Amino acid sequence: QVQLVESGGGLVQPGGSLRLSCVTSGFTFSSTAMNWYRQAPGKQRELVAAITSAGDNAIYADSVRGRFTISRDNAKNTLYLQMNNLKREDTGVYLCDAPSLGRGQGNQVTVSS
Repeated sequence: QVQLVESGGGLVQPGGSLRLSCVTSGFTFSSTAMNWYRQAPGKQRELVAAITSAGDNAIYADSVRGRFTISRDNAKNTLYLQMNNLKREDTGVYLCDAPSLGRGQGNQVTVSS
């Protein structure tokens, strides 16, 4: 079955960095465009970044553009999100998403001093 397991979240100070990983199985990862969403307290789920199946094109939410980088390793069936210069408003649960196939449980990111 389709599985997506996120890791790499945690508590970080403003201005810090984290890298999220999403290990996938149960589908053809290399043929699947992938997304990262986040769910902040009291807010609607937001698409943070998306990447093509080949990894040759990506889009970002305006709020993270220039600070976050989405990437993938198709040989390892793994999706990444490098987050730099983190801000308090980046706090939330980050979810790895394979459109129409499934979504991970989410990984908490807390930006606080």
